[in-house]
Amino acid sequence: MTDRTLRLGVNIDHVATVRNARGSSYPDPLRAAKLAEAAGADGITAHLREDRRHISDADIDGLMEVLEVPLNLEMAATAEMQAIALRHCPHAVCIVPEKREERTTEGGLDVAGDESRLADFIAPLREAGCRVSMFVAADPAQIEASARIGAAVVELHTGAFCDFHYEGRTAARDEELGRLREMAALAHDLGLEVHAGHGLTYETVQPVAALPQLRELNIGHFLIGEAIFRGLKDAIAEMRRLMDEARA
Repeated sequence: MTDRTLRLGVNIDHVATVRNARGSSYPDPLRAAKLAEAAGADGITAHLREDRRHISDADIDGLMEVLEVPLNLEMAATAEMQAIALRHCPHAVCIVPEKREERTTEGGLDVAGDESRLADFIAPLREAGCRVSMFVAADPAQIEASARIGAAVVELHTGAFCDFHYEGRTAARDEELGRLREMAALAHDLGLEVHAGHGLTYETVQPVAALPQLRELNIGHFLIGEAIFRGLKDAIAEMRRLMDEARA
């Protein structure tokens, strides 16, 4: 793979988290999405959860209307979410595991353990023109199953790598990075486009961004938090700088 360009997808979920904390109309996730777009984001990611804890159906409606960059709709593999995705036909649909009690997405999707159902689930999305991504751990069984069911993309879960870094578990961090490196190569060899995300920060992004098979990083919580201190435009610009430096 010779293309060194790495796209940045900005997840705007937690702008909606702040809005919903007061039940107000602000801060507006659509405004954040347009600011991110203007700051150089290559795409916008939004997770429409079953319990609507942050992004709402109206947010998805609005994003589809106003965005000029692609929308990556994260969602669980449920009939309700499939119907919403088919109604909107966003550029990309990323299937993620979802539990009501979790604070954030915990681990990757068990594609290998639910292969037949997921193959049937994503077939209408593929036929509608959506690029379907499976959010998985760095595990060969999950990546191979994703290829078998016809997914176009796998997004590698980087949460464990980031957690090990901040816990000071250097050996475990380096081992997890090795798994991410090997699984990115495997996915690419199987014809899958490789993305990554979850928990990435300025401190942790560069080793992941340097993986040559990667085409896209999706980053949200850290960027929205950093925007409190430096503004969304500057927060995104610094992440982009670090990504570009890692690719160079």
